[in-house]
Amino acid sequence: MFAADFDYFRAGSVAEAEELLAKHPGAKLLAGGHSLIPLMKLRLAAPETVIDIGQIAELRGITADGGLTIGALTTHAELAASTEVKQHAEALAEAASHVGDPAVRNRGTIGGNIAHADPASDLPTVLVALGATINIVGDGGERSIETDDFFQGIMMTALGDNDVLTSIQLPAATPGQGTAYAKFSHPASRYAVVGAAASVTVSGGTCSAASVAVGGLVPAPLRCNAVEQALTGKPLSPETIANAADAVVGSLGDDLIGDVFASADYRNAVLPVYVRRALAAAAERAG
Repeated sequence: MFAADFDYFRAGSVAEAEELLAKHPGAKLLAGGHSLIPLMKLRLAAPETVIDIGQIAELRGITADGGLTIGALTTHAELAASTEVKQHAEALAEAASHVGDPAVRNRGTIGGNIAHADPASDLPTVLVALGATINIVGDGGERSIETDDFFQGIMMTALGDNDVLTSIQLPAATPGQGTAYAKFSHPASRYAVVGAAASVTVSGGTCSAASVAVGGLVPAPLRCNAVEQALTGKPLSPETIANAADAVVGSLGDDLIGDVFASADYRNAVLPVYVRRALAAAAERAG
């Protein structure tokens, strides 16, 4: 199918993108295009104006400055290949390497991915588990939003109509910390039927901190407090990890996602397997 007619503008800077958004209410931003264009071709989105931000240099780049600052236009392929990302957030590099296919990974961007907020996407789940912060420029100037507050539902975020997502910040990795991501992929799209991201920190032979998030079967990535509590203060033995992973069952509420490929009950049943895999990999990396 073909998209409905629309006006097209290319912004050369974040400031110009802001001006164009103010002049064209209801306009949509275009970064890599792998989220917006399919919706437009299916007529599920029909913006009158599209503003291309894909050439804005200030939105690119990965900087390690204590933590990690990732420009919104950083591609999945760049995330997967980055030494800095592997050092500070191995789970993010791992997840990015499994997004779609090479064409998607080389064009799709982290900013476009999380602004789209597809519940079956990989990166939002990892960013929630790693405690990332989303940096935004909008009508009120610059502001930052924690990922727990940013993702609000199926393709729903805290972004306002005139907001431009500029970068993502991640805290520096701490000694004894390991992170990992595991997912059950849809065989055609490679979207996550179930995805699990884990961060664990080992100190003195026990788990001193844990953060676990799941996606794919919930409207927005969700922290798993029951799993985290089952890990903290205990040695990360196979038995502890298995028991903690089992604690995820029944802890996500009733708003689970199912479709023709996999029912909500099936997703819920296989979820502990992927939580266990993520935890085991993170524990091994924590040393």
